[in-house]
Amino acid sequence: MAAQLTAKFPEVKVDWMKERRLKVSTSAMHVKEVGLFARSTLGFDHISTVSGVDWIAKNELEVVYFVGSTTPGQEDFILAISERIARDNPVVPTMVEVWKGAEYHERETHEMFGINFQGHPDQSHLFLPEDWNELPPLRKDYVSPGR
Repeated sequence: MAAQLTAKFPEVKVDWMKERRLKVSTSAMHVKEVGLFARSTLGFDHISTVSGVDWIAKNELEVVYFVGSTTPGQEDFILAISERIARDNPVVPTMVEVWKGAEYHERETHEMFGINFQGHPDQSHLFLPEDWNELPPLRKDYVSPGR
């Protein structure tokens, strides 16, 4: 699977491989193409979650899509597709057109990390008050007033 991804997309980097787990990274410019290939060719037909990581020392945010498959023999395999972007301009394309289930997860990642998913149908708040005007609470430079 790693060989298929890197052959099709030379810019894809294999971050790690473990038994039944593979993490690859690409650019925001190619992430949707990689996702479409993973869905249509490799059989990863559903999304489990979307996660954000704040690499504050590198001035980057990372978006990681964890996707799975209902294909027999592949049900317990997880593919993680990641992309890194600048913290000061956190814009990535939405993956809702690839996996409809990404809608909720991207919305939460937007709210908690401040990542804008370009083309997303609804990035309104899920958990925070509508008038929240602080930094996104999962960024490492956010300081909770309760501390």
